[in-house]
Amino acid sequence: MKELQHLNSYFLRYKYRLIIGVIITIISKVFIVFTPRFTGNAIELIENYISNKNALLSDFKHEMLYYILLILGVSLLAAFFTFLMRQKLIVMSRLIEFDLKNNVFKQYERLSQNFYKQNRTGDLMNRISEDVSRVRMYFGPAIMYSINTITLFVILIPMMVNTAPKLALYTLLPLPILSVAIYKLSKEIHLRSTIVQQYLSKLTIFTQEAFSGISVIKAYGITDKTINKFENLALESKQKNMDLVKVQAWFFPFMILLIGLSNVLVIYIGGMQYINGHIKSIGTLIEFLLYVNMLTWPVATVGWVTSIVQQAEASQKRINEFLKITPEIKNENEDLYTFDTDIEFKNVSFTYPDTNIEALKNLSFKINQGETIAIIGQTGSGKSTILNLITRLHDASSGEIIIGNKTINNHNLNLLRENIGVVPQDPFLFSDTIANNIKFGKSDATKSEIITAAKNAAVHNNIIQFKNSYETILGERGITLSGGQKQRVSIARAIIKEPQILLFDDCLSAVDTETEELILNNLKSISKQKTTIIVSHRISSAKNANTILVLEDGQIVQKGTHNQLISTEGYYKDLYEKQLSEKEA
Repeated sequence: MKELQHLNSYFLRYKYRLIIGVIITIISKVFIVFTPRFTGNAIELIENYISNKNALLSDFKHEMLYYILLILGVSLLAAFFTFLMRQKLIVMSRLIEFDLKNNVFKQYERLSQNFYKQNRTGDLMNRISEDVSRVRMYFGPAIMYSINTITLFVILIPMMVNTAPKLALYTLLPLPILSVAIYKLSKEIHLRSTIVQQYLSKLTIFTQEAFSGISVIKAYGITDKTINKFENLALESKQKNMDLVKVQAWFFPFMILLIGLSNVLVIYIGGMQYINGHIKSIGTLIEFLLYVNMLTWPVATVGWVTSIVQQAEASQKRINEFLKITPEIKNENEDLYTFDTDIEFKNVSFTYPDTNIEALKNLSFKINQGETIAIIGQTGSGKSTILNLITRLHDASSGEIIIGNKTINNHNLNLLRENIGVVPQDPFLFSDTIANNIKFGKSDATKSEIITAAKNAAVHNNIIQFKNSYETILGERGITLSGGQKQRVSIARAIIKEPQILLFDDCLSAVDTETEELILNNLKSISKQKTTIIVSHRISSAKNANTILVLEDGQIVQKGTHNQLISTEGYYKDLYEKQLSEKEA
């Protein structure tokens, strides 16, 4: 139960629902236990009428009507309070499920990039769906049935013992056996269902990757191989499901067997006691039969509830593993303020913790507010890492990054990111309309603002050619669009935000040089008074920058304007001449 202690705060949050739910549950059970007693009295009334030849039929009818109305009344009241019980306790469990899912998702959002590199998407989704659902069963059915069982035991057993002690003993004898058996079955079901969930995760992960990479699978001609692999995985999953249902198949038959055994004991032993005169009325036997059937399911739930608690604890343990992780990137400042957007790196080094690759080494440079710098270098030279540090997706291993008059760690993280527009190297578009993908950067953007942003990103003419224009629904990850169109929609998303800092990470690699030139000319006017960093492999994207940095192995090896660098021997000049010759060819 140690892992479930984390959930106590949710009980406190909904304590009034819980308390009222418990009270209503007790009231509902109090009403329902009167049904067997009134039924027994009614049977006894029939016996007395039959045995007493002088009894008046009218008196019998009035008394019988009285018991019928009593039985109907307490049944209706029990049903009404049972409805209220579920409204309080089950609804409470759903509210807690909602809160817990939100808290898990918020934690996912707070965790750093390294967390997502170390955990697979399928597992993360299972924890927020399957695991949280199992925990909900602990809040709802487990609590509700536990209160039901305790209440019925406290009320019914004394009533049964008081009515017929010996019969009560024989009647209750099979019930502990039922509870232990259900517990054993539930434990085995839990073990096997855990394995089934693991295979479900495997199937989910496999199909997700297969659908996402369908073009690669077809291009490499491994469709049949992929199908066979899925079939083998599905067969293994089916076998694990069959192992589970074979055990589950024993649950209700075994419960019915023991219910039947209890009923047989009541009829036989109670019948013998009636014949011997120890029990005065057949109504008592009927009353006991109803008591047995009333107790059987609550007794069976003891084992079931125990299994629910075990599953909830196992699931909560998996959830707690993530909830207890302290985010590496913390927001140390919640103040709201304005700040200058000049950026300075002072002896900044950074090593990726998961690979121990040193991406930046004592890097120092400064960008004044309103300036544009370009960063050129080979793959792996540290270009994208600089942008990741500015957006605080990672924190520098050493050195200082200063934006305005504050070190980056002292800035309000949310405010900092609100003032930055990023166009990543690999643009991610949501399965939504093109318009909504563009206004993702500014949720209250008007239609005219969306169109203006699209025109500045040179993608407007492409969009209006679609049947539904800006209302076209994109496929998963924007698969409906070409690589160049995705990059340009991503640029529109960044510039509609009107941020103070613009970061472009090789975002024009998939467009032709003519479109690139058009976009760069539009960005000149947009980026006035904004601090802009352009990471690129193309000289054409970098040549108009105020300053160009050439990176190699995480260090600046060249620095200057385009004209200065093409007149100096080095990587920049060699790249310029190579791209120039390719263009002329």
